[in-house]
Amino acid sequence: MTNLKFAVSSSCLLACLTFSTLSAARDYEPPRMPDGKPSFQGIWTNVSVTDLERKDGVDKLVLTPEEAAEIEGRDFYNVRIAEDAKPNSDEENATLLDGSDLLSGGGYNAFWVDPGKHHGVVKGEIRSSWIVDPADGQIPFSKQGHAKVAERRAERKFASDNPETRTLADRCLIGFGGTGGPPMLNVLYNNNYHFVQTPDHLMILVEMVHDARIIPIGDDENHRPEELHQWLGDSIGYWDGDTLVVETVNWNPQQGRRGPVYMSEKGKVTERFTRWSDNEILYEFAVEDPEYYSQVWRGEMTFTTTEGPVYEYACHEGNIALPGILQGARAQEARGEKVTGNVGDEE
Repeated sequence: MTNLKFAVSSSCLLACLTFSTLSAARDYEPPRMPDGKPSFQGIWTNVSVTDLERKDGVDKLVLTPEEAAEIEGRDFYNVRIAEDAKPNSDEENATLLDGSDLLSGGGYNAFWVDPGKHHGVVKGEIRSSWIVDPADGQIPFSKQGHAKVAERRAERKFASDNPETRTLADRCLIGFGGTGGPPMLNVLYNNNYHFVQTPDHLMILVEMVHDARIIPIGDDENHRPEELHQWLGDSIGYWDGDTLVVETVNWNPQQGRRGPVYMSEKGKVTERFTRWSDNEILYEFAVEDPEYYSQVWRGEMTFTTTEGPVYEYACHEGNIALPGILQGARAQEARGEKVTGNVGDEE
């Protein structure tokens, strides 16, 4: 109860502060680079208990401080700490804090994760989801899109056949959960980003799996040749007043076939970066892909300043998980058993 009271008090204070931020942002003058453009230099984070889609039982985009505190205390903070204090379980079907069980290769507890304790605040509002359109806060898959997603997931039942059928995150190719994007999404931990800006490029170093987005600025037409399918897509940027607009197309097909944001060769994501205050970047994104979605859908997020440095995510060093997964699958096959374990969902 003490923790919940603290959460309510903190959220009420947060609401007062964000109202002041909202008022200031309307005529906010951003810090500028030597070329006069707004500066995004620095280390930022999107850590938050707000997710891309709205959670079950929440029927509105903007939460009151009391509603946010109740959800935070029930689902994200008190429960996680209380569960982590319990002894480890050797039960065959024990459920772990990351939602997995012991047989599926899970193993996180609260010591290793950093999902944040509070909802995201966007333009002074406490948000229940990053998606703002459609109004229900859900990804608008078309009937065809649902079928394609089901097909993609069915492919993963053979995910332990060889290294190349494992997930991109298992193979340390790109971060899981859409951290590198676009759109760039928050996950269970490592939600930090280092922005380095020059007059003609923006580099975004993503903490998760040490992804790096290098975005040319100033040419809003010339993407790379379509034959080049890049991890994180082909991004180009241009200025719209004080907002940096980034358009991304042409993902590597392996990335496009994974969630949470599925993309085909017809897909496009448009991001908008705007300095909202000394401590905030307003991050807006629009996703369009007629192969998966019934409409263009939009989201809004806030990146806030955080202290650095961003340490290297040394994914391969000392990592014996991948050979262990494959050896375990071969051992099951040798015993004539069905191969079990995590099949590679990255949503």
